Amino acid sequence: MDGYSEVHAGKLVGDEIERTATPHFPDGVLFDAGFSPDGERCALTLSRSDDPQNVFVLDPEGGSVAQWTDFGTLGIPRNSFRDPEIIRFESFDGREIPAYWTLPPNAEPGDTPVIVDIHGGPQYQRQPWFYPMKQYFLQQGYAILEPNVRGSAGYGAAYAHLDDKEKRMDSVADIEAAVEWLHEQNAVDADRIVAYGRSYGGFMVLAAITEYPDLWAAAVDFVGIADFETFLENTGEWRRSHREQEYGSLDDTDLLERISPIHEAEEISCPLFIQHGANDPRVPVGEAEQIAEKVREQGLPVETCIFEDEGHHTTSRENLVEEFERISAFLETHV
Repeated sequence: MDGYSEVHAGKLVGDEIERTATPHFPDGVLFDAGFSPDGERCALTLSRSDDPQNVFVLDPEGGSVAQWTDFGTLGIPRNSFRDPEIIRFESFDGREIPAYWTLPPNAEPGDTPVIVDIHGGPQYQRQPWFYPMKQYFLQQGYAILEPNVRGSAGYGAAYAHLDDKEKRMDSVADIEAAVEWLHEQNAVDADRIVAYGRSYGGFMVLAAITEYPDLWAAAVDFVGIADFETFLENTGEWRRSHREQEYGSLDDTDLLERISPIHEAEEISCPLFIQHGANDPRVPVGEAEQIAEKVREQGLPVETCIFEDEGHHTTSRENLVEEFERISAFLETHV
């Protein structure tokens, strides 16, 4: 429910599932389930806001649950990690948009900067598992809003298709509504709100700062799509037809142009940080290069972090440390 996992155990009897137990797990997100060879036990990985991940073992017949691992938190006190609150805000059409809202310790009224962290996908769901950088930014005094805008998974098929093709910008309007909700929160400094997102979330960042430029103090775009036409031309052939079902096809360049932030880049008015991998087969690095060039032409602060040895995700520890140290310094400078 709302991204938290619920587990029910049962066995197949004919064509029906006969429930055997409703085991209790700590609140969080369960994944990577696997059965023992004899089928008598099931192992699942659990992640939650204060715990990166641990393995739990379930007896499907009796419903008992045992924690098998304790990977710890590398000496960081668990009570320093913050749990999100589930909120809903009303968008332009009256639709309620779910989100996770997390305040930092000792948030001061009217003095709290906010990171609006937009997930990728787009048919993906932000869930309350452990995000190291989220907890880092919270300790640095940022509040975090994580919206599951229309098009997200986890809320039914109809919701997941509300942003398809010509409805693409409706999901960006949900981000404007999210910021309007933030403006009503007592703790928030409305002049220090950051757009932040990866992959499709990177597109959402670029779209948000072009469609609603007055809302943002700064923006961080990870491997985002700037131009849907060049993206579809250059992405891996193995995924082009799948992506066209979501965004529109190269046969309809008018639609692709209307939803591409690159064509509204002159509207951007905030500093922009761009991260990308030079070997990205999903969102080719040209997307980063062209939006960076457009923003530089306007004389705005733009910083690029392009790793020659990375793809769609930053995987090496050395690169991750550099990437987030630079993002932290960028936000400290501009927010």
